[in-house]
Amino acid sequence: MKNTRYLTQIIEQALNKKMVFLGGPRQVGKTTLSLKFLKPASVKNPAYLNWDRNSDKSIILKDQIPFEHPVLILDEIHKYKNWRNLVKGIYDKHHEDMKIIVTGSARLDYFKKGGDSLLGRYRYFRLHPFSLFELNHNPTQSDLKQLLKFGGFPEPFLTADEAEHRIWQKERVYKVVGDDLKDLQNIKEISLVQLLAEILPSKVGSPLSLNSMQEDLQVSQPTIASWIQALSQMYYCFTISPFGSPKIRAVKKLQKLYLWDWSEVEEIGPRFENLVASHLLKYCHYIEDTEGYNMELRYLRDTDGREVDFVVLKDKKPIFAVESKTGDKNLSPHIRYFQERLNIPEYYQVHMKEKDFGHPKTGRVIPFTKFCKDILKV
Repeated sequence: MKNTRYLTQIIEQALNKKMVFLGGPRQVGKTTLSLKFLKPASVKNPAYLNWDRNSDKSIILKDQIPFEHPVLILDEIHKYKNWRNLVKGIYDKHHEDMKIIVTGSARLDYFKKGGDSLLGRYRYFRLHPFSLFELNHNPTQSDLKQLLKFGGFPEPFLTADEAEHRIWQKERVYKVVGDDLKDLQNIKEISLVQLLAEILPSKVGSPLSLNSMQEDLQVSQPTIASWIQALSQMYYCFTISPFGSPKIRAVKKLQKLYLWDWSEVEEIGPRFENLVASHLLKYCHYIEDTEGYNMELRYLRDTDGREVDFVVLKDKKPIFAVESKTGDKNLSPHIRYFQERLNIPEYYQVHMKEKDFGHPKTGRVIPFTKFCKDILKV
């Protein structure tokens, strides 16, 4: 495994022109990656300021930020209500003399939905968990097995201890829901949101039914939808929408849900599908953040229940579709059905085994390790 994350060089290049905002889920490695740009690379470096540390908060509020350093890192600064004006002022006055990295989770993307006073001053990148290609440019079945078991977050993956993994999972969910979520929205029913987070792993891979969760939680469907949106903003889960076409009588509203930590999903089939979804989302975000294309991850499903798990769109045009299977079986008949009716250039059926046959134009059955190496490359 390489010692640098996949965004390191790209961030280094971007810092020569603008600030870098680095978002992503809690404990994905944002701070560790950012510290590599400091010398010494330590949280004790005075150029690293974390809003969650009272001493650093005092430095920020008293306007005692050390501007003599070549790089400044502001971690979790989005929890400060006036953070945008603060960062804008720092950049406008000091950008010629220092490089600035701002890290955080939800609000770094959340504020972009409103007026963005920082427009033109930063590049935004989303850091994802480890993927197969990031771990090994020639990934093996052993790599896949390890990643499927422990997930892609650095600490549990590198520790590779089952007991520590379970403890880490519980602590992460508690911190996301119990701490971070309260900073984002005024949600009073935190215990019910925690219960929702416990339910969601069992919903992975199937069309999301708010009605069934309404019965479990005894709250309205709009409330559940708003909680899922909040958890998505905290990088706990993400949803994808159907790719519609009148030619196939596509479903239009039902979403599918996946977790950023696929290792929370118990059954192997949905867990592998979640891992594939996460790799595809990482691919989409990487292309979008580095090349500027509008990327989307969707799925195919018609009213008769025929489905292909994923479709990747580039500037609203589908570029390939992906079906996930745990075994290297024959090509799904659903791929042939949609291939005859939709203008999607390539179809892949990825799996956890060794067989490789067929052609992308009509449907290629391919090991997921090879798909990551040859197609995704991120």
